[in-house]
Amino acid sequence: MMRSSMDECTREVLETVPSVMRVIRNELRKHRAQELSVPQFRTLNFLSRNKGASLSEVAEHIGLTLPSMSTLVDGLVTRNFAVRRTHPRDRRRVTLELTDRGHMILRSARDATRDYLAQKLESISLEDRSKVAESMRILRSIFAERAA
Repeated sequence: MMRSSMDECTREVLETVPSVMRVIRNELRKHRAQELSVPQFRTLNFLSRNKGASLSEVAEHIGLTLPSMSTLVDGLVTRNFAVRRTHPRDRRRVTLELTDRGHMILRSARDATRDYLAQKLESISLEDRSKVAESMRILRSIFAERAA
């Protein structure tokens, strides 16, 4: 009995999460600033969740080589979406952070996406919305990125 429940749970996660993420990504991209490419937008998203990330960390997440990532970040810095800073304890290490303008662009896209999701979830009962919220909290506690 317990195995069946585990199988059902894992199947539901595997079938549901990708389609939900696809909708969220599409909405975020739809509402991103037109002057940003999708990789640039993904980079801003990563930096918003990982303040002070290194170029290598961003490149690994985005899936670009270091030279390509450096060029992409140069464009974000030039347009005042991000800044490079010298690491406070290691002058050889450069960290990346969003500027106020970068935060504003992300906030705008996220707000529009949140509104879209609210419209989609409006059709389910308050009880079911509570269940979805609780399920998301449980999944976040299990899968949240942990600081190293």
